[in-house]
Amino acid sequence: MKGSVAYRSIQKRGLHIGLLPEMAAAVNPSTPISLDHDLGVLPEAGRRLTVARYAEYVDDLAARLWAAGVRTDERVVIYKTANADHWMLAAAVSRIGGVVVNLSPALDPTTVSVLLERVDRPTLLTDGTKLDVLADVPLTDLTRRVITSADHRPGSISLAELAGSPRVRPVVRPIDEAAVITHTSGTTGIPKLVVHTPRTQGVRLLPQWRLLSLMRRKETVAINVPFVHSRMVAAMSLALLKEYPVLLMRETGPAEVAEQFLEHRPAFVEALPNSLMEWEDLADDPRAPFASVKVFSSTFDAIHPGTMSRLLKASERRGALFFQIYGQSEVGPAVGRAYFRGSAHKANGRCVGWAMPNGAARIRVVSRDGNTPSETSPGSIEVAWDGIAKTYFGEQDRYDTNRDGQWWRTGDVGYRTRFGCLHMLDREIDMIPGVKSSLEIEDVVLGRLHELTELVVVQGPNSEPVPVICTVDDKPLDPDRWREAVAGFPQLADPVRIPQAELPRTATLKVQRRALAQRFEQLQEQA
Repeated sequence: MKGSVAYRSIQKRGLHIGLLPEMAAAVNPSTPISLDHDLGVLPEAGRRLTVARYAEYVDDLAARLWAAGVRTDERVVIYKTANADHWMLAAAVSRIGGVVVNLSPALDPTTVSVLLERVDRPTLLTDGTKLDVLADVPLTDLTRRVITSADHRPGSISLAELAGSPRVRPVVRPIDEAAVITHTSGTTGIPKLVVHTPRTQGVRLLPQWRLLSLMRRKETVAINVPFVHSRMVAAMSLALLKEYPVLLMRETGPAEVAEQFLEHRPAFVEALPNSLMEWEDLADDPRAPFASVKVFSSTFDAIHPGTMSRLLKASERRGALFFQIYGQSEVGPAVGRAYFRGSAHKANGRCVGWAMPNGAARIRVVSRDGNTPSETSPGSIEVAWDGIAKTYFGEQDRYDTNRDGQWWRTGDVGYRTRFGCLHMLDREIDMIPGVKSSLEIEDVVLGRLHELTELVVVQGPNSEPVPVICTVDDKPLDPDRWREAVAGFPQLADPVRIPQAELPRTATLKVQRRALAQRFEQLQEQA
């Protein structure tokens, strides 16, 4: 089965991640999969696999889960230490017809407890480290059983002790029923549980399949995104079906990333915007770790033009590009835009792209105040296509409030230019009176002050826009440099400098703006 044939099958029957490794092995069993860490559930596997070996491990883990009592239609929450084995375990759950519920290892025990209760007595698949984190959570009341992927703990079932269990036949879930459940970033409170079906997951591959077609040779794809995220499903699926060697990365530190890139020389890099910002200085590394990269790709959040420019200039590939995808967990990839080496530094960071052709998502901007959406009167951004998630698990009413027939309201505000480019200005909940776009201010000022490592504009206790800044090595910022950089934004309050480590972040490294704003409110109350 060639990759294109497998892809057409997925478009017809939906994406079933439990079958994907076997499908990829049928296309090319020798395709290499490399890791920058050891697998927690299979430490003996090493860091160099093939797709055929990977598929064999998924089949083995599915047999162990069946022996542990997991059955078809059962919900299995996976909450464990960050490791590439998370995706393998999710595929194993799917292979026996279970419904995967991915929870980020960054979630605190209170949030995990709330989500376990919402899912209604699932099986919990975890490890010893996370069981320690959940020590005060009544797991006996909230779960059907607890399975450990690594370590054995009293009261749990150990997958290690079930090695050699009889293999079981794969189960294909109905195309429009829940298959994988992920969660939103939780920037405004308890995350929502987003339900993906085989159909919605398969549809989302369409625009990215074309993007990967830009790579003419079978070169390495480096993936450095959270293993629990819905984006991981698409990234891994596409790379395997295209027969590209895969580098699965857990480490995000610049030194570790440089070593991996120098060893594997990836041509395609998929990473979080904030990770790419952290890696910017590697552009000056004389070893040239980015020299081999043909395509940088990012989604989750907008990325600053200055970051894209530095990364592209560090590539030695002809025609290198940065492809930014705008979307969210509920809708998948909505619009996209390519940036190039010679022009990325001049790009308007608020222009997040154009609708992608041939069956991809449709976009509209709906008035919020009766006026035609424009730069001065932004409207609500809405998306329509078959890739929209089916529901929020346990919160159908909440889902329905965002749905208008086929259209999904993203919660972002913006407008479209006469050339069709979608400009995203802000999250609606983060809008500040008198500020056209906090994100635009951040783009401009970060481009002017290279001594800044982060800038976040949030609403202060008196509705004033407060710039929160982080600097290289936490050094003080020259006040004159700051005043010159923000001269075009007189509405800004004085900057507040904090260590970057103190920025509250989500699992995908987005800054939790509401939490940051609430910190200022609390400080005012205490004053």
